[in-house]
Amino acid sequence: MVKRKIYSTWIATILLLSMQISYAQSLKNNIDHAYQQFVKSGKFPNGIASLTVLDGKTGQPVFTQNPAIGLPTASTMKVITSITALDILGPNYTYQTKLAYTGEIDSLGVLHGDIIVIGSGDPTLGSDRYAASKAETILNKWAYKIQHAGIRHINGRVIGDDLYLNGNDVPPTWNWQDIGNYYGAGISGLNWRENKVGIVISPHTVGKPTFVASTSLPLRGITLINEVITGPNGSGDNVYAYSAPYSNIIYLRGTYGRDLKKVIEIAVPDPALALAQQLATSLSDAGITVDSIPTTGKRLLNQGIALDKRQKELDIHQSPTLSQIVHWFNQKSINLYGEAMLKSFGIVSHNESTTLEAASLLSKYWEQKLRIPNSELNIQDGSGLSPQNRVTTLAMAKIMHYAQNRPWFTDFQKSLPTINGITMKSGTIGGTLGYTGFHTGKTGTPVTFSLLVNNYTGSTSAMRQEMFKLLDSLK
Repeated sequence: MVKRKIYSTWIATILLLSMQISYAQSLKNNIDHAYQQFVKSGKFPNGIASLTVLDGKTGQPVFTQNPAIGLPTASTMKVITSITALDILGPNYTYQTKLAYTGEIDSLGVLHGDIIVIGSGDPTLGSDRYAASKAETILNKWAYKIQHAGIRHINGRVIGDDLYLNGNDVPPTWNWQDIGNYYGAGISGLNWRENKVGIVISPHTVGKPTFVASTSLPLRGITLINEVITGPNGSGDNVYAYSAPYSNIIYLRGTYGRDLKKVIEIAVPDPALALAQQLATSLSDAGITVDSIPTTGKRLLNQGIALDKRQKELDIHQSPTLSQIVHWFNQKSINLYGEAMLKSFGIVSHNESTTLEAASLLSKYWEQKLRIPNSELNIQDGSGLSPQNRVTTLAMAKIMHYAQNRPWFTDFQKSLPTINGITMKSGTIGGTLGYTGFHTGKTGTPVTFSLLVNNYTGSTSAMRQEMFKLLDSLK
């Protein structure tokens, strides 16, 4: 009887293995057929495609094509940044922003000193995506804290201390056309409202100049030069802002469709100063006057003035947890969040806050963790906006597979959008499209995959549909 049971178990195991092998072979054949059709589409006369599909359980390759060719990542880079940050910093990691004052408060409620907001690189400060981080909520809370301390008049300044990351900066490999726009906003030691501002443009007759109707926030000390021309109906948004960190002039160029009703979002050149200005306004509205104009730690440092370190704390604002930040980072592809996380684990791991040093540390981390060669992770930023990133689909798929066995994986997986019926992160940048994610199809075999194409011909929408057809083979 015992022998019969052992024999039956052995037969069942053999059948199960045979079915798994059959399913895996069937999946491989499906992908191979779809890939051949993909490359025969005529869209790669001078371009290249790379696809890596790994077995979601074992991590072994199911299908690979050009897996070791480094390609630009676009926003698929965000999955690598997310996974690295979650692994090094932990899903419960938070940023702290402190409100403090220097000097003394006299019996009349006059502060003979400064109000200081001390940043730690929180990219969500003032963001509307989180209830506790909304700008109005924070400003009202801080105005109350200052009032509660007995301060009625400030014989000094409101200072945005942005020195934690040495002020406001952008990765050195970003394009000039990007950095004046909301998606190319710099990363500051004191970020505010995701470092962007909305511009309402009113069109005119086609071919004639538009005019700026309003801005979502005051642009104090900044000259906005509008050179945007009204485009024909259906031409959409082709507006670009040109500025740099600490610019006091912003140029708006391009075309704005005559029938368009869209708020254009551009980067704020100095978010720490914008915060200091808005806090000073909130204090004035609350009846607390401020004698001197707002400024920042970086601006004072450039004048040879050091901040007074004898500070008395009034409040500590806690950011959302890293897992919550990663959610919106991947769902809405917020580049600022990626650059903040990159610098954060650079500081935590080796006290390196520059973009390129932190990116180098990221590559070294995966070389040590998964033995991925540095040449497969030639990384220039944390968001994928740099056109100089060069990452292989094999490296990306391996890192994605690694994430599946981590305790924070469920949060990470939920952060990925569902596109074409598949859980995956997309990426688009000049001449590059990419998708990376997880899927379990009708064969029952879970897979992890990364697909990148570069220098394709034809429209982006047509290329995207071809990629969807290829990825349908995973279903």
